Amino acid sequence: MYQTLTLTRDNKVATVTLNRPDVRNAFNETTIAEITQVFNELSGDTSIRAIVLAANGPAFCAGADLNWMKKMADYTHAENVADAGALAAMLSAIYTCAKPVVAQIQGDCYAGGMGLVAACDVIVSVDTAQFCLSEVKLGLIPATISPYVIKAMGENAARRYFLTAERFDAAQALRMGFVHEVVAADALQSKVAEIVKALVTNSPNAVAQAKVLVCDVGGREITPDLIANTVEGIAMIRASDEGREGVRSFLEKRKPSWLG
Repeated sequence: MYQTLTLTRDNKVATVTLNRPDVRNAFNETTIAEITQVFNELSGDTSIRAIVLAANGPAFCAGADLNWMKKMADYTHAENVADAGALAAMLSAIYTCAKPVVAQIQGDCYAGGMGLVAACDVIVSVDTAQFCLSEVKLGLIPATISPYVIKAMGENAARRYFLTAERFDAAQALRMGFVHEVVAADALQSKVAEIVKALVTNSPNAVAQAKVLVCDVGGREITPDLIANTVEGIAMIRASDEGREGVRSFLEKRKPSWLG
């Protein structure tokens, strides 16, 4: 079904794997369209509880494909706006996906690839991975990915790496908070599996709503309106089917119904 990625399903988990190892999984307009499509579809798939974003080959993602960049050099302003809009839609499809998304980084992650990763909910990297926001070396800026990357690494770190285009390693990515876990290559899949196992045992509705909660509350000033919204949020989730079931199952010392 897909030219640039693969989709596999195992029980309640979907794995989306970037599959252009010959070009270090650099993305083009086809990749962007396919990632957008698959995440939009998985978001509404009730059989799926979690998604893993992975990649084949030695690199996770090198950013934009060179042949695609050559075509962009001749784009009009309107064509550039449309092209950037498609990239923004792809990142949004990951970030707003109703299912939790775990990035499994097995190799280097550059430029737009860092945007892919930053749009995910949990990020696990192999300890040998290198990261780089290289756009300014080409006379460009990481504009479309910036909302996600700045949220992930923080404004202070972004100020440095957006401007210098320095490479940094997984240990530094962990220190700045861009990734959540750094492990050896032989432990990568088991660590991702451990996190996914935690995700799929939780209430699907609560996980989806918790993801929205972080987006809605993160970075906002604590105001009466925000407090009122959070009060309404807990009231709504308590009255939901899964909210009632979760509390009952806890009090009755049994498994909740979503565990089957």
